[in-house]
Amino acid sequence: MWQRTTHRWESPNLLGRSMELVVHGHAGARVLVFPTSMGRFHEWEDQGMAQLLADQLSAGHLQLICVASVDAESWYDDHAHPHHQAVWHARYDAYLRDEVVPFTLVSNPNPFLITMGASFGAYHALAFGCRYPHLVSRVLAMSGLVDIKRLTHGYSDDLVYAYNPADFMRHEHDPARLEAFRRMDIILAVGRDDPLRPGNEAFSRVLWERGIGNALRLWDGWAHDWPWWKQMVRLYIGGHD
Repeated sequence: MWQRTTHRWESPNLLGRSMELVVHGHAGARVLVFPTSMGRFHEWEDQGMAQLLADQLSAGHLQLICVASVDAESWYDDHAHPHHQAVWHARYDAYLRDEVVPFTLVSNPNPFLITMGASFGAYHALAFGCRYPHLVSRVLAMSGLVDIKRLTHGYSDDLVYAYNPADFMRHEHDPARLEAFRRMDIILAVGRDDPLRPGNEAFSRVLWERGIGNALRLWDGWAHDWPWWKQMVRLYIGGHD
């Protein structure tokens, strides 16, 4: 059995909200795991994903840091203006960057950080990885929503743009950031029949146009549920095939 610990603290970036996370494993590459839309920190554990990686967790090859979301206050708050949704996501982004990532390094200084998620969790994995390429070594986005404007009904402003990788990566020209991206392993896995496939294909092209290699992997059928995601995780957690 691998080491498992839960942690909770009041986040200053999230206006004092109590946030929980669970850490699976004691060493190895750190994996920041995002739940699906409005999911809890224990979702991946409930779905058997930690058990799926038991061998790597026990051996100290991987450490999963499974966080909660604030989607209900951000992109999934249908009663809020998109700018207010983005304000909440900005708070969440700061929580991850300034609280969660430093917390993980206290007990595990391994420099290799992976962001991983499925469905809307893949949006979070991509958004964080693309905002902080100097922190992230690999992104595994499965069945992911890439363009946040699908949830803002096409609305964008400076803040929405800042958290929409489908937009801001089109205009990425900073040499240092581009060099960091070119060292990153970016994996986009999506079903051929998934309505999110075109967005993944378009994003893959945007990356290639900037000289950023990425692995777009198309799976047969819809492939947008836990049985497929389990296969994808086992196949790609160590890097693209």
